[in-house]
This record gives sequence, structure tokens and C-alpha cells, in this order.
Amino acid sequence: MGLLAHAPNELRGRHCHDTAYVAIILEGGYQEAGDEGRFDVGPGDALIHHAFESHLDRVEARGARVLILDLPPALARTPHVRGRVRDPEALVRVASRDAVDAAALLAQDFAITPVAANDWPDLLAHDLRTFAPFALRDWAETHGVRAETLSRGFRTAYGCTPKAYRADIRARAALAAVRTSPEPLAAIAHRLHFTDQAHMTRAVARISGVTPGRWREHQLDTIRR
Repeated sequence: MGLLAHAPNELRGRHCHDTAYVAIILEGGYQEAGDEGRFDVGPGDALIHHAFESHLDRVEARGARVLILDLPPALARTPHVRGRVRDPEALVRVASRDAVDAAALLAQDFAITPVAANDWPDLLAHDLRTFAPFALRDWAETHGVRAETLSRGFRTAYGCTPKAYRADIRARAALAAVRTSPEPLAAIAHRLHFTDQAHMTRAVARISGVTPGRWREHQLDTIRR
């Protein structure tokens, strides 16, 4: 956690963070495309990132200066990932003294910013995040996108194919359910349209390095303490 400087025109390819945090843009700007959508952000904007979320960043020619804070518990369950803060530099000053106080101030100051889709890659990303099963070729035909350009155009915007994007967000949804609910593992696998529980186990282990069973054991150990 702390201050981060992005170089002008920097491109950070799609990558995954294993901890939850909030990025507050202080200067400059960039476009982020990830598991929660695609956003153009500038000074005063704040983006919530949940654990094991993947994204890429395209930094503007002016570069960017960003404050990284732990995700406050008060914002951990919000369905919204983009917001604004009134005084980003105040957060910097508080964070230099106490990161916990800075996170608390962020939770108080965070104002939700509505997000709209920019183009068909954003519409496809949104539909993939619903977990509703559909064939990509059928989606392309319905939305007037040539099937042969669907994967290439989506990769240009999001840094991965639609198939890989769907796999990542489904794995992350499974992990969240395993870590935060008592729902049986087989039921989670069925609800999220995995082939079977073993398929879900491999997907969760791929993004987190730990199987659902071990995550569930850790959850129970935490409750017992």
C-alpha cells in the first residue's frame, strides 16, 4: 500500500492481485480493463479491486500518480467498483500517518460513479459476468459482430479472449462463495455452470493456488477461533 507512479504510455498487461485494495488516482489517468469492466479514470476517481481480480492498465501520455489503500470493510461488499473522492490529497496526508485511518476516511468519502458500456467488448464483458451460459457465436450474430473478429476485438480491449475472461470471473465468483458462505461446494459448482465440482476445484486453484476444500477448512478454522 502507498503511492504508485505509472510512466507515460505505460502498458501493464493483464495481471492478478491476491489482495483487495482501492486505487485512488491523484494525477494523470489511465484506462483499466478487467474482471469488473473497463474504465477511463482521472484525478479523484477511485477503483475498488477485490482479491484475485485480474485487469490490464493503459496509462495516458501524461502518466499517472496513484494512492493504493487497503479495501475498507465498509466497501468490501458494494456491487459498485468505481467511485470518486472529494479530496484525494487529504487521503495522501492521512495515509502518511496511518493507513487504517486513511481507509476509514476513504469509506466515508467514496461516492458511487455510474458506469456505462463503451462498445460491444464492454457489452460482451457485462454479459459474461452474468454467468448465463451462451455460445459466443450466437452472441456475435445477435449483436452484429463478425464471429471471426469477436475474440481478436475482445482481446484488444481486455487483454484476453472471451473464453479466458469467462473462466477467470467464474473462478473468482466460486472462490468468493467458498470463502464467504456455507453453500456446499457441489452446489456452488452447479450454480456457476462448472462441468462438475472437480472442474471448479481446478479453476479456483488456478487463480488462488489453493483448492476450495482448503479455503473452506480455513474458513471453518477462522469461525472456531
